[in-house]
Amino acid sequence: MPAVHEAVGIGAMIVCALAFLGGLLTYRRRRESPLLVRHLLALAQTVLVAQVALGLLLLSDERRAGDDLHYAYGTLALAAVLAPWIYAPVEPRRRLAWFTGATLLAGMLAVRAYTTAG
Repeated sequence: MPAVHEAVGIGAMIVCALAFLGGLLTYRRRRESPLLVRHLLALAQTVLVAQVALGLLLLSDERRAGDDLHYAYGTLALAAVLAPWIYAPVEPRRRLAWFTGATLLAGMLAVRAYTTAG
């Protein structure tokens, strides 16, 4: 199970990077978000939720990370990617900017969580 948690973590970092790049390019071109970008942003959220769920399963099995900061970074990554659902404005272009920025922050926090896994 720790290997699955690690693999999903690497996948989360990759998906967050791809979703950020897609969102950034779409935002800079001042176009409506293509379906692919919206799906990448949703996939990033889904993978991070799955990653936290796997981490909670590992915790319930008495397996602990080497550094307690790992839990803080993982929780903050999940909170960052879910926050735009509450705070993002309704206007589509600004909403895309919120989700793209939150995905970048979540990806950076996921990288930090990965480095503190021990």
